Amino acid sequence: MTRSPLVLIGKIWLALILVFLYAPILVMAAMSFNASPFYQLPFQFSTDWYAKMAGNQQIIAAAIRSVLIACATTAIATVLGTAASVALFRYDFPGKRILQVLLFPPIAIPWLITGTAMLVFFFAIGIGRGTPAVLIGHVALALPYVIVTVSARLSSFDVTLEEAARSMGANAWTVLSRVTLPWIAPGIVAGALFAFAVSFDQFVVSYFLSEPGDSTLPVLIYTAIRKGFTPEINAISTIIVTVSMAVMFLAARFSKFGGSR
Repeated sequence: MTRSPLVLIGKIWLALILVFLYAPILVMAAMSFNASPFYQLPFQFSTDWYAKMAGNQQIIAAAIRSVLIACATTAIATVLGTAASVALFRYDFPGKRILQVLLFPPIAIPWLITGTAMLVFFFAIGIGRGTPAVLIGHVALALPYVIVTVSARLSSFDVTLEEAARSMGANAWTVLSRVTLPWIAPGIVAGALFAFAVSFDQFVVSYFLSEPGDSTLPVLIYTAIRKGFTPEINAISTIIVTVSMAVMFLAARFSKFGGSR
């Protein structure tokens, strides 16, 4: 009986947190279907802003570019991050602990500082601004997330499974593909999702490294807001949120994050 008030307070507190997190998103989604460009009430349902967004070639081009860069970043960061995680798990070498510690500063350092440093560095080595610089910058930011996520999954891996496979004549590639990778697959999927999200949502590094007139979607949205906000931005933002949540739900459903009952 004494726990009932605490349970009720906990539920109310959780509900308030969810409202705080999702209320702005729900309002944005609702306003993307409002006929008024000035958010006037009463609400009048309309899909005009989605039709205008579909006809805006600048938004479509930026969205396609963001998706392509995010997919490339995901592929590169996932492969490199998984390989690095397996190497850090299997082998001991001088400076290993220092290397593991150095994985966290890119996550903790403000992206404004990181973007400025990358811009100076790329101009110093002759790369400059453009798609290659943006891709390298996104991979550098996404890589620590993949390594940390896959390494967390590897921490619960039983090495005796690999030893048993070797004792039965399996070579190194067979052990990796048949024993290790299936076990860490949920971690790889989670790391890939993190990499895609970091790249697709990245604004600061993209803003610093993109060439004028060839922006990613976050940079285009920022530029559009500065020039004059229109509900077309609400429409594209609603689509992005919906697709992102659907991908996360499917990944959680089929990868069985957190185990199964």
